[in-house]
Amino acid sequence: MDKRILIPTDFSKNALNATRYALNLYAKVNCEFYFLNVFQLEGYTTSTLVLPEPGSETYEHTENQSKAFFVKFLNTLKLHHDNPKHTYHTISSFNFLSEAIKEQLAKKDIDIVIMGTKGATNAKDLILGSNTVKTMEKITACPVLAIPENTQFSPLKEIVFPTDYKTSYKRKEMNYLIEIAKLHSASIRVLHIKKENKLTTAQEDNKQLLEAILSVVEYSFHVLSDTDLSEGITSFVESRNSDMIAFINRKHFFFGNIFSKPLVKEIGYDAITPILALH
Repeated sequence: MDKRILIPTDFSKNALNATRYALNLYAKVNCEFYFLNVFQLEGYTTSTLVLPEPGSETYEHTENQSKAFFVKFLNTLKLHHDNPKHTYHTISSFNFLSEAIKEQLAKKDIDIVIMGTKGATNAKDLILGSNTVKTMEKITACPVLAIPENTQFSPLKEIVFPTDYKTSYKRKEMNYLIEIAKLHSASIRVLHIKKENKLTTAQEDNKQLLEAILSVVEYSFHVLSDTDLSEGITSFVESRNSDMIAFINRKHFFFGNIFSKPLVKEIGYDAITPILALH
């Protein structure tokens, strides 16, 4: 089960923490890690009409700074994570983050993107920074795993999968979640926040399909009623000390309800739970 993993980094403490989480998550797996740094040119943006080209003094100076940071970054990793199963590669790019990620997904056949989360401000209601949310929205070619700041890796015991049962599931959508669960012998807890008295026939069918897909791992179904979506997920995860939250990235459920405001605020600031966006 070889993996090709892309990790965007700005060399911050938060990004380093996300990297360490990823290295531990896949400690037993042969992996090619691609570290991506999107650098900026002083006085220019990616929307500027005339940009310094590769080879120009300004471009080369800034790119060399990125490469110098990578030398220190890799030295730090090798001190604590000298794993013969892991190979490291570095990429310095002048681009929009989401475009740089898409480019590498196509070039390197990446299996998953793993990145740290940090708000653009120090406001207590922001943990999923704008870059992280944009990446989760725009990157649909592979899963995206967001690691909250200061989250320490511990072996996964339980992954929470919230659902409204309103759309059907495909095995290939769920493959990555099942793979991670198997890798760590973790259980999947399917959580339904109840808004109706009973499930419709279509919802029951979707639940049965999900049950068939999850039959290869340990799983259980759970229901909470009379609660807000974000509050329900938060209380469930906190009460059980769950290790990860996984979603199928569908606009109406994932971003329409959660990232617009409620979950950013309520799971947000105090979160210690990584969030996996599946596609």
